[in-house]
Amino acid sequence: MATFLYRVGRFSYRRRGLVAGVWLLLLVATGIAAATLSGPTSSTFSIPGTESQKALDLITERNPGANADGASVRVVFVAGGNGTLTSDASKAAVEKAITQLKAVDDVAAVSDPYRSQAVSQDGTTAYATVSYSVPATQLTSATNETLQTAARSAVGPGITVEFGGDVVSSDGPAGATEGIGIVIGAIVLVITFGSLLAAGLPLLTALIGVGFGTLGVAVATGFTDISDTTSVLATMLGLAVGIDYALFIVSRYRHELLVGRDGEEAAGRAIGTAGSAVVFAGATVVIALAALLVAGIPFLSSMGLAAAGTVAMAVVIALTLVPALLGFLGRRVLGRRGRAALDPEAPGGGDGNLVHGEPMGARWARLVVRGRVPVFIVLVLALGAIALPTLDLRLGMPTDETASPSTTQRRAYDALAAGFGPGFNGPLIVAVDLAGITGEDSGFARDAATTDIQADLAKVPGVAAVAPATPNAAGDLALITVIPTTGPSTDATETLVHTIRADAQKWRAERGARAYVTGTTAIGIDISEKLGAALAPYLIVVVGLAFLLLMLVFRSLVVPLKATLGFLLSLAATFGALVAVFQKSWGAGLVGLDSSGPILSFLPILVIGILFGLAMDYEVFLVTRMREEFVHGADAQSAVVSGFRHGARVVTAAAVIMTSVFAGFVITDDPIVKSIGFALSVGIVFDAFVVRMTLVPAIMSLLGRSAWWFPSWLDRLLPDVDVEGEGLTAALATAQTPSARVPAQGSLSEADAATHSSSN
Repeated sequence: MATFLYRVGRFSYRRRGLVAGVWLLLLVATGIAAATLSGPTSSTFSIPGTESQKALDLITERNPGANADGASVRVVFVAGGNGTLTSDASKAAVEKAITQLKAVDDVAAVSDPYRSQAVSQDGTTAYATVSYSVPATQLTSATNETLQTAARSAVGPGITVEFGGDVVSSDGPAGATEGIGIVIGAIVLVITFGSLLAAGLPLLTALIGVGFGTLGVAVATGFTDISDTTSVLATMLGLAVGIDYALFIVSRYRHELLVGRDGEEAAGRAIGTAGSAVVFAGATVVIALAALLVAGIPFLSSMGLAAAGTVAMAVVIALTLVPALLGFLGRRVLGRRGRAALDPEAPGGGDGNLVHGEPMGARWARLVVRGRVPVFIVLVLALGAIALPTLDLRLGMPTDETASPSTTQRRAYDALAAGFGPGFNGPLIVAVDLAGITGEDSGFARDAATTDIQADLAKVPGVAAVAPATPNAAGDLALITVIPTTGPSTDATETLVHTIRADAQKWRAERGARAYVTGTTAIGIDISEKLGAALAPYLIVVVGLAFLLLMLVFRSLVVPLKATLGFLLSLAATFGALVAVFQKSWGAGLVGLDSSGPILSFLPILVIGILFGLAMDYEVFLVTRMREEFVHGADAQSAVVSGFRHGARVVTAAAVIMTSVFAGFVITDDPIVKSIGFALSVGIVFDAFVVRMTLVPAIMSLLGRSAWWFPSWLDRLLPDVDVEGEGLTAALATAQTPSARVPAQGSLSEADAATHSSSN
C-alpha cells in the first residue's frame, strides 16, 4: 500500500494543475446537482418492524383519512395576566386565526378549540391542531411562515401564540459554531507550522471535503428521507478529520524537505508513509460509521453513511489534493525558519542547529515513564470515577420538552403541560384492529369490543384520560387516544406503554381484537429500546475490529489489547460526563443547557463509531513510531520516549483542533447538536490527552519488550499492510534514487529534521 500511495503522491505533486482542476470541476458539478436535486430534510424518526410503526402502517392502510403520515402542528393560544380565552374579545380573535389557518396551502383540517373542548379548565390555554395533507418532509419554510403569520393574527393585548409539532425551527444556522472551530484550528496550525501558508492548506482542504459532504447530503435529500441533523454531523466530523489528515501529511512533507528531498520526492514519501496511516485511520472511521446499517434504523443509517462518505472524501482529498497544493507552495510551506535552515547562504542557515534542548514531547514522555506506576493507577481510577454516572444512563428521543426555553416549541410544550397536565404533550394512540371479529353480528361485537377496551384503558394506572374511540368507515379499525398522567420522557410513561401492550394480549384472546400502541411517545420508546439493545453488539463489533486491525499494524497481541481497553475506558468516561451534564444537569449551565432529559437514543452508537476511529488514529501515529524505534534496535524504554517525541506535537495539535471543532457546536441552541458536540469534544480530551498521550506511554513502559510479543506462526499468516512505510523505505534505499542518495546542500540529518519537525 505504501508503494502505491508513494506513486499517487508523486503524480499529484507533478501534475498538480490537472489534479486541482479535476477537484474544482467535481466540486462545481456536485454543487449544481445539489441545487437542482435537493429536497427537504426530515425531523421525524421511525423504525420499521416495531409495534408503533406497524400501527402507523395499519392506520395508513385502513383509514387513509386519518393521515397518519401527514404533518401536524399544534397552535397554542395563551391568555396573559388575569385574562381568559373564553371572553368575547379573546374568542373572536382566536376564531379569526382559525379561519385564516384553514386557508393556508396544504392544510387539510384545523380543529376549533371551542368546539373540540380544547380549552383548559381555567380558560387560560387553548390549542388548535392543524393537520397537513402532506408529510412533514414536504413542508417548506415558506409554508410554515405562512401558517405562523395566520395564527399570530390572534396576538394582541393579553394573548400570545406558540407552536409545537412539525414546525420549521426559527433558530439560526450553525455557521458561527463551525467558524469558532475553524478559527481555533487556524491558530493551532500557525503555532504548529510557523507558517500561514502551511496552516491554511489543511483548513482549505478540510473545507473542500465538508463542501462535498454537505452537498452530497443535499443531493441525497432529493431521493430519500434524510434527518435534519445529518448535515451537521457530516460537517462536524468532516472538518475535524479533514484538518487532521492534512496536518499529518503536511507535517511529514515538511520533514522530508528538511532532510534534503526535492518537492516531488518529499510528497511521494509523505503520502507513502503518513498517507498510509491516514488510509488506515480513515478506514476505521468509515467502517465504524457504515456499520450503523446493521441497526436497521433508516435515519441512523443515513447519518452514518453521510458521515462515512464525508470522511472517505477527506481521505481521498488528503491523498491527492493535498500533495497537489503542496506542489504549488513548494518550500514556502516550511516558513522562514525552515527555508533558512536549508539555505547555507542565510545567517545561521545550513548548520542544522535549529533546536536547542530536548523537545517538550520527549520531556513529557520521560516524566511519564519515570512515574509510570502512579500515573497508571491515578488515571485509571480517575477515569473510572468519571464513568460512574454511566450506570444511570437513560436513552430517549428528542421532544419539545428538551428544547431551549427560548424556542416556540418549548414555550408551547410548557403552556400545554400547565393547562392540561404533563401527559398531554405525549398522547398514546391505541389502534384497535377489529378485522378478526366476523360473523352476522360482527358490527355489534366490534362496538362491544371497542367499548370494553376503552373501559380497560381507563383503569390502567398512569392513565389520566381516554378519548372516545374513532372508527374508520369500514368499521374494522378504531383509534383510541390515551392521555398519560406523566410526561413523554418519564419512566412511568414507558411503563404505561408496556402495560397497555401486555393487556393487548388479553384483549386478543378474550375479544378477538388486536391492539397496537403508537404515537410520537411510543415511537420514541421503541427507537430507544431498539438502539439500546443494539448498543452492546455494535460495541463488540467495533472493539473486535479494532483488535484485528491493530494486530495487523503493530504485529503484536498486547498492544491491540491495550489500545482497545484504553478506548473502552475513555468511552466509559465520556458517557459518564455526558450523563452527568445532560441527564443529571451537573454543571449544565457551563455548556448553556437549560433543561435535562434522557440521552439521545442514537448518540451512544454514534459516539462509539466516531471515537473509535479517532482513537485508533492517534494510537497509530504514536505507537507506530515507538515500534519503528524498537525494531531499529532501541531498547523498549528508549523506544517509548523516542517514538513519543516524533509524534507528540502533531497528535497534540490534531487533538486540540478536533476538540475545538466539536466544542464549537456546544454553544448552539439545538440540544441534539449540543449533546453530540459535547460528547465528541469530551471524548477526544479523555482519549487523546489522558489515554493516548499519558496512559499509553506509561503502559508501554510497564510492558517493556513483552508489548511487542507476537507468535511467529501468526506473523506468517497475516498480510503485511506496511502502515509505517518500512517496505517503501527499504525499496527506495535499494533503488538508490538521487534524492535518497545525495542529500541537498544545507539539509538536516534525519534525526535533526525529526527534532525540528516535532519542535517547530
